[in-house]
Amino acid sequence: MIETGEFDFENRIVAPQVIKDDDGDLDYSLRPKTLSEYIGQDKVKENMRIYIEAAKKRGEALDHVLLYGPPGLGKTTLSNIIAHEMGVNIRVTSGPAIEKTGDLAALLTSLQAGDVLFIDEIHRLSRAIEEILYPALEDFAIDFVIGNGPAARSIRIDLQRFTLIGATTRSGQLSAPLRDRFGIIQRLELYSPEDLTEIITRSAAILGVAIDREAAVEMASRSRGTPRIANRFLKRVRDYADVMSDGRITKDIAKIALDRMEVDPLGLDSLDKRMLSMIINGYGGGPVGLETLASAIGEEAVTLEDVCEPFLMQLGFLARTPRGRCATDLAYRHLGIKKPSDGNGAQTTLFDK
Repeated sequence: MIETGEFDFENRIVAPQVIKDDDGDLDYSLRPKTLSEYIGQDKVKENMRIYIEAAKKRGEALDHVLLYGPPGLGKTTLSNIIAHEMGVNIRVTSGPAIEKTGDLAALLTSLQAGDVLFIDEIHRLSRAIEEILYPALEDFAIDFVIGNGPAARSIRIDLQRFTLIGATTRSGQLSAPLRDRFGIIQRLELYSPEDLTEIITRSAAILGVAIDREAAVEMASRSRGTPRIANRFLKRVRDYADVMSDGRITKDIAKIALDRMEVDPLGLDSLDKRMLSMIINGYGGGPVGLETLASAIGEEAVTLEDVCEPFLMQLGFLARTPRGRCATDLAYRHLGIKKPSDGNGAQTTLFDK
């Protein structure tokens, strides 16, 4: 059995969300400013280029845009690029930050013609805020009711034509009326190792760090398809290169640094391995319930479900069945554990359980 203990999720190096270790100003400097600098997401990029050029040619505001996909893939970056390419200002906020209708009204009335309003985690808007947003998106006006009872009256405030860009990691939680009001809907996919290698090389040049191509490939292969994680690796490996070498990031330095950070060649960290090891060693490969598994390794069930499971299932290491979670043959092989055989000497499979 492996040791249990609380995992420091706030500083998890492979977390796709922004963590305390990320330097806001430095992270912003690594963001591309134009579509030509934006690496990867070729289909989304080419579609947006057409939409932007068409809107500029007609002299209109860009239609409302919904960007969705896993965290850390560049939804905020792409939103800033859209505003830059359109030559307009951008106002940035998030769904949980808009608590009152007055907050939304203040944002909308401050927008100039063509400006972009970016709302991150837009699926977390309250229903009352959504109701105010509907006429703003369709008619570019907001309606308010002032007073109570017989003295109540409705006031309509006209708005400048603007572009709303909504970003979400959970598009399924968007209400249908809100989703239908977006004219452009784009999904951002996980990045290929080749694209991540280019991103790391570009970021290293901005930071003034000398890096070998093989080192960039090594970091890219462990970055879980996420640019945010790739850039975080670059910053931490740079620390090792400064202390242990002459400041140049080589493949050997990258491997040493990532191994010490407990990130394996496929991008799994200690929490991923603890989860798989507990399923295999503690519960015979599964099935095991999520709550039981979370208690066994001392973590919250929601952390395992939202943070670990998507990547492990994408690699084919984990299967979710009606009876619980099961480790696959690939997980056994990756961890170097021999899968037990059944009574007849044949190895058991998920379908035998």
